[in-house]
Amino acid sequence: MDSKHRGVFWIVDDKLLAFPYSRAATIGLSKSGENYNHKELWEIVRPSKCHKSFDYYPRGRLEINNKGKPILYMNPNIDEKSVPEIMEAFGVEEYPRIHYDGSEHYKCHFDRSIDF
Repeated sequence: MDSKHRGVFWIVDDKLLAFPYSRAATIGLSKSGENYNHKELWEIVRPSKCHKSFDYYPRGRLEINNKGKPILYMNPNIDEKSVPEIMEAFGVEEYPRIHYDGSEHYKCHFDRSIDF
């Protein structure tokens, strides 16, 4: 499995903020250590003028399954027209299987209702 194809991303103000995983990374890692953790990485990579939490913006992750096929897990608020740009950012040439993940894990401010 080529690790350059894995990683996490956010869509911040309609712009892709992508972070391909590096085996040399020592910070921002997931529990398995084989990819990044959004929350841990956000503290390091968030735009300098941004004071929002890691889960404010729509986010996702690109994984490669054990057959070498790309799988894109992402918040349902990310439009599929973003997929080619995500593919380019992670060096993936094969169109990924897309899994829109509406679980708590990928929720962002668009998904949370405001109580009045």
